[in-house]
Amino acid sequence: MKLIFITGNKNKLREAREILGKHKISSKDLDVSEIQADPIAIARHKAREAFRKLGKPCFVEDTALCFNALNGLPGEYIKFFLEKLGREGLFKLLKGFKDKTGYALCVIAYHDGRKVHVFQGRVDGTIVKPKGETNFGWDPVFMPKGFKKTFAQMSAEEKNSISHRKKVFEKFKKYLK
Repeated sequence: MKLIFITGNKNKLREAREILGKHKISSKDLDVSEIQADPIAIARHKAREAFRKLGKPCFVEDTALCFNALNGLPGEYIKFFLEKLGREGLFKLLKGFKDKTGYALCVIAYHDGRKVHVFQGRVDGTIVKPKGETNFGWDPVFMPKGFKKTFAQMSAEEKNSISHRKKVFEKFKKYLK
């Protein structure tokens, strides 16, 4: 089955291709509006809008990094927090809090031409001082529970075996069967 992934992020596309394996995935960098809502509502909205613009079945992915001490913030607004504060700034947001735990959440919304199907993947972990080299967002500040390395310090294979994106794409792959 050929899938259209609405993204301009080459790293997300690479991970999707690595995780989904046999499915052929093309990408389309389509400008879709992002409403202010919870991650599921955002993904549903983006999938509906992408389908209206493209006229073909397609899927979108939305990622959130949630800090428990901040009641889930920055959450789905992580991209904007990262742009304004940088990785070090994300870590410093928790300076006055004992609780440094959080979770990475990934939501896929697939519009099949009739309706939107939603899938979620989550990984719990800790927000840490940036460690590791990557050009992929907030990976240097997130250390998954049970590991001594951040996502940025892991090989692509190791990260893709445990990540929030892996979990959601596995659910999506199961649906596609």
